[in-house]
Amino acid sequence: MSAAFEPLPFAPGYRRVAGEIAARILDRTLKVGESLPSELELATQFGVNRSMIREALRELESADLIARRRGTKRLVVVRPAAAQIAGRLRQAFALHDVTVREVWEMLEVLEPPAAQAAAAARTAATLRRIEEAVAAYRAGQREARRAVDGVGEFFRAIAGASGNRVLPLMQEPLLQLLTAALGVLIEAAPPARERIAVAQERICAAIGDGNGELARDWMAKHVRDFRRGFEFCRIELNTPVPFG
Repeated sequence: MSAAFEPLPFAPGYRRVAGEIAARILDRTLKVGESLPSELELATQFGVNRSMIREALRELESADLIARRRGTKRLVVVRPAAAQIAGRLRQAFALHDVTVREVWEMLEVLEPPAAQAAAAARTAATLRRIEEAVAAYRAGQREARRAVDGVGEFFRAIAGASGNRVLPLMQEPLLQLLTAALGVLIEAAPPARERIAVAQERICAAIGDGNGELARDWMAKHVRDFRRGFEFCRIELNTPVPFG
């Protein structure tokens, strides 16, 4: 006999229940905003006890697939936010010893095309968010913490204006990982704060004018400038990004 089969992996009952419910969520049988049946109804449908259902629901809540509707015990299907997804990816990146250099290389890949896409897909609302991010950074650049937060919000606003829903999900864990390194850069090189402000203003203006090529070029310069700043401050690019 040529075919050989491996034993099936053991899975606790609550995980099998959670897997079945998750499958219905992911294939859109259960839609975002829709309420799940009660614990008693689920226990009856699955033919298991309520304690097993509770464990399954806890697992789904931890996975950010369901949440309790405010003011009620009812659980509803939810869409995980970028920040929630990013938290798990940050942990994975940390365990894989991802370096500052690797994160910036990914930003060099993501951010210039994002700026170009934003110039083509911007709306009045998304452009206003970018303008507000630029103004907030300019107003708070003298305070290191506000400056770091402002850098992140600017990149997020660009991603949001791009019209590509995958981009913010890919971008968020990278921005979260770089927070510590950005803090060191902004503290150690105060002149970098003004360079950041000018670059943000140029990128914003290009996006507002619908000039995708110019927005892309300025964003590429902006990202390269951060890397030069790290090198100037002697931040070792080949060490793992600190987690925390």
